[in-house]
Amino acid sequence: MIKLTRHFYTRDVLEVAPGLLGKYLVLQTSGACNKFLITDVEAYRGTDDLACHASKGLTKRTEPMFRQGGILYIYLIYGMYYMLNIVTSTENNPQAVLIRGIEGCNGPGKLTKKLGIDQSFNREDLIDSNRIWVIDTNNTVSYKTSPRIGVDYAGDYWKNLHWRFYI
Repeated sequence: MIKLTRHFYTRDVLEVAPGLLGKYLVLQTSGACNKFLITDVEAYRGTDDLACHASKGLTKRTEPMFRQGGILYIYLIYGMYYMLNIVTSTENNPQAVLIRGIEGCNGPGKLTKKLGIDQSFNREDLIDSNRIWVIDTNNTVSYKTSPRIGVDYAGDYWKNLHWRFYI
């Protein structure tokens, strides 16, 4: 199994998000290398997407989203849950995939707690990192789509897009 390359991540989020399903998120911690099958993701697509943090523009918080694909964007919600996002597309075209679930663990907050992912992973480059990356399984998976979860604030159009992909 091979680590995904920059080329994989620098595509549009609506290609990358479903493409991550069935691949393994790999974490190297305390000398152990653990693999977790990605099962649930959501796409957030640029400054026009009112559910996307980038719709508020470039800020200290959103700056990782404005980098080239393959960078992690980690942020805290409700003062207790870190959200794991993988930046996609090209520099200054802010898009990201929220990792919502891995095999045996659904919910983005539960996932980061289980994996020990915190703010120290923000801006980590999945291409060069020795502690976190994604590997290709060369498996083709069938998936379903649904509206994204928890984005009612974005309005009817943006909340009803089927940009959640899951197996």
